[in-house]
Amino acid sequence: MPLPELYPLTFAPIFKEYPWGGRALGARLGRAIPDGIVAESWEIAAHANGATQVDAGPLAGRTLLEVLGEWGEALVGRRSADELAQGRFPLLIKLLDANRWLSVQVHPNDVYALAHAGDLGKTEMWVILAAEPGAEVIYGFRAGVDRTAFARAVEAGESERWLHRMPVQAGDVVFVPAGAIHALGPGLIVAEIQQNSDTTYRIYDWGRPRPLHIDRALEVLDFGLVEPGPVQPRPVAGAAVATEVIGECAYFRTERLHLARGERYSGVCDGATFEIWGVMTGVADLHWRGEPVRRAAVSWVLLPAALGEFAVEATQDSVLLRVIRPEAHHV
Repeated sequence: MPLPELYPLTFAPIFKEYPWGGRALGARLGRAIPDGIVAESWEIAAHANGATQVDAGPLAGRTLLEVLGEWGEALVGRRSADELAQGRFPLLIKLLDANRWLSVQVHPNDVYALAHAGDLGKTEMWVILAAEPGAEVIYGFRAGVDRTAFARAVEAGESERWLHRMPVQAGDVVFVPAGAIHALGPGLIVAEIQQNSDTTYRIYDWGRPRPLHIDRALEVLDFGLVEPGPVQPRPVAGAAVATEVIGECAYFRTERLHLARGERYSGVCDGATFEIWGVMTGVADLHWRGEPVRRAAVSWVLLPAALGEFAVEATQDSVLLRVIRPEAHHV
């Protein structure tokens, strides 16, 4: 049976209930969410703990993992050959509603995670979509810390004294590499772009009765990450539309585009990398050789690496994210 022709993929989200979540994905973003606490919406996912299903077109009802198995390199591209060989989609896209403090935590790198958890490491970035006045995150350590001092503070129940708190507001971007101690604070809605991993080591959980992972955390924490700040966006010189790089590492490159109504970005998926487009504000149409795909804030679309030419046109003033794989990476 021949495979369906490549086309842009949209997905039904998977909702996760954790004690720090709330109802803001419905109240603030207009999402249809289930009853109770909703902490995370996995928007594009192909992990053992959650794989989103295609919600339109010939592959509707198939999970991203199943599509990966069928389309292979045509989906992810040459730059993701290592992950494809392992049967993994490289990235995971989420929305988070932080109604309470998340646990103070750290994620391991690839080497440690594969050895101890059978998972990829986790480097991630946050794009702050909404922030209540006074909202803040924990990001890195305060000056003067070292492994011994922090281990003693954790044992004494005084870890907070070494944690660097950073105020944030809508539009801010925070890059969280593997090894970074971090936590989202109350009153935040965040878009998260990350490696395809669900491995987290909790250090402190604000009195909630969940397991901690102190020994593992102390092995992977980066004590050199002292009082860091948010990402400083880097404008892309000569771009046809207003574009800035807001995240760049071995695993992903994220650009933020500001398109006025009627402005168009033209591109081509030439087999090197898939592209993930997210509409953060406004409405945009994705044009390709088939029927246009309309996306309104906040939503995403995955363009297969071998899709060919495409264009993204704003039907009203819009802010979009474009996520691709960088040129050189080996897991």
